[in-house]
This record gives sequence, C-alpha cells and structure tokens, in this order.
Amino acid sequence: MMTKLTSVSALIFAVLVSAVATFSSAPAPQPDIGVNGYFATGKAQRGRLVQAAIVIDIPAGYHINSNRPLEKYLIPTQLKIDAPAQVRIGSIAYPRASLKSFKFSNKQLSVYEGRAILRFNVSVPANYPNGSLDLRAQLRLQSCNDEVCFPPRNHDVNLRIEVVGPNDRVTRTNGWVFGGRR
Repeated sequence: MMTKLTSVSALIFAVLVSAVATFSSAPAPQPDIGVNGYFATGKAQRGRLVQAAIVIDIPAGYHINSNRPLEKYLIPTQLKIDAPAQVRIGSIAYPRASLKSFKFSNKQLSVYEGRAILRFNVSVPANYPNGSLDLRAQLRLQSCNDEVCFPPRNHDVNLRIEVVGPNDRVTRTNGWVFGGRR
C-alpha cells in the first residue's frame, strides 16, 4: 500500500513539475498598448491652428519600434491622419527614440518605451462651418519585449473637436500632453 501511494505521489509530482516548466517557458503575451488622441484646446477656432496629439502608453517590459527603426526587418511606428478635404494636417512630430540593446538583436535598436507622444497641427479654414471637426488617426506599430517582436497592430483613434468662430474664446486643455497650464 505504501509503495503504491509513493508511486502515485511521484507521478503527481512529475506532472506538476512538467506543467510548471511548460507554463514558465511560454512566451509573454502581446502587450495592451494604450492609444488615445487629444487636442490642446477645448474648441477649435475657424481660421486658426489647433494642436493635436496621439499618446501611446507602453507597459513596462515592452517597447515599440520608433518611426525610423535601424534594422530593415523591423516595422516602424507610423501615424496617418484622415481629415475633411478643406482641413490641413501638418507634419507629424515623432518623439526622440532611445537606443537600446535586446537579446534578439546584436545591434542597438531605435525604440519608444513608457509614453510616446506624436504631435501635429490641424489647420481649420476660415470658412469651415460651425459644428464639429472629426479626424481619424490610424496608428501602425510593432511591439516587442526583450526576447521577441509581436506581429504589427493597427490602432484607430477618432478625434472630435467643436469648431467656433475666430473671435470666440477657447481654453487650453490637456497640459500634461502639450505643456503649460491644464
């Protein structure tokens, strides 16, 4: 009876050790990257510029490739903005990337970690009607951890801002993104 119990205990122990080894060697899951859009003011004035930004929040232990990766096989972070025909979108200012070393590459890579803010200006024409202005941001990125890169993902962000007259008062918002007062 004792020998049978010892054999069963040994078998259960072997199965548990095997399960732990299997789960501990499983690859890390693709990160949940936060992507949100913001304007620098609560309303946009006709005939003026309004600042806008896409904020990317990258969890600890992960990074995304910069907009100019140093290796051809890496996929760059790219932002495209769709706007109504009469609205002009300025060039996108990408943040400065960090050069980091990772296990999967012999060379340093150009990456964003933590929070990356991509900024651009929106030019609202003087004849734009009162109402709202809708932008559609399309962000493509590839996330990685220290050992592996994940398949690229697309993130769509819709931004809407009320449009007012050129002499109507607007207040600054989202100071944490654009600097200055909140």
